[in-house]
Amino acid sequence: MGRRAMDVKEADPKGLVRESYAIEGITLGECRSIFLDWALSLAPGTDTAEALRALLATYAAGHPGHPMNPVLEAGLGAAPKAVRRGGRMGRPARPQSGGRAG
Repeated sequence: MGRRAMDVKEADPKGLVRESYAIEGITLGECRSIFLDWALSLAPGTDTAEALRALLATYAAGHPGHPMNPVLEAGLGAAPKAVRRGGRMGRPARPQSGGRAG
C-alpha cells in the first residue's frame, strides 16, 4: 500500500517557506537563512526529503525563477560526508613519560 503525500502544513508548520515566496525581491541569501530556520522548526522524526518534495510541488511551479527554488532543490541533494577536522582525539597519542619533571 502506498504512502500518502505529506501535507504542506506538515512540511512547513510555521509557514516560513510559504512566506518566503510572498516576499517581493527576496534574495538568495535571505532564502538560505529562511531555509535554515525552516529546517530547525521541523518536528523530530519528520522526513526532510519528503517535506522538501511537498514544498517544491506546492510552490516551485507557480514561482519560476524564485531564489527559494534552488535552495529547496539543494536541500534534496546528498549531505556532504563528515570529515574529521582535528581536535584532541584526532592527534596521535604521545608516549607517556615516567613522570613529570619538576
